Amino acid sequence: MEEKDSKKKEFMRKAIDLSRRAAIQEKSGGVFGAVIVKDGKIIAEGYNQVLRHNDPTWHAEMEAIRNACKKLGTPHLKGCDLYTSAECCPMCLATAYWAHINHIYCGATTADSLKYGDFADIDILDEMKKEPKSRRIKFTEMMRPEAVEVWKEFAQMPDRARY
Repeated sequence: MEEKDSKKKEFMRKAIDLSRRAAIQEKSGGVFGAVIVKDGKIIAEGYNQVLRHNDPTWHAEMEAIRNACKKLGTPHLKGCDLYTSAECCPMCLATAYWAHINHIYCGATTADSLKYGDFADIDILDEMKKEPKSRRIKFTEMMRPEAVEVWKEFAQMPDRARY
């Protein structure tokens, strides 16, 4: 049991080291680092590079998940664990679900990232809980019948993409 806990700490330490690389050393983005582990080995890693690439999706978890999927040749990471230096934002958490991550281990909490870095992910979570018409970003449905026609065609395809 101690060896297993020791490995988990090693993986989390790597995620934390990557968070230091992002925020302190390279100043490429926020204090976020992540690794993907399968069968007791790190198969992919990522760190926040939002500022470096001017890309709001370049989060540590997103990069680690992309790298792991590419390495394994699949959009699903069944049997993989995500170690992240801080609790996932809504985008990264949703991506972990889409990727079928087995388990998420996180260091700092959302409250920590708000207190020490002004990262206000809680606002996003609150917005997502609202009806679309009540959100800060305007939401307007339009041309639904035309859009739904493509969905109907897709539904009839025997060889359609399934994931």
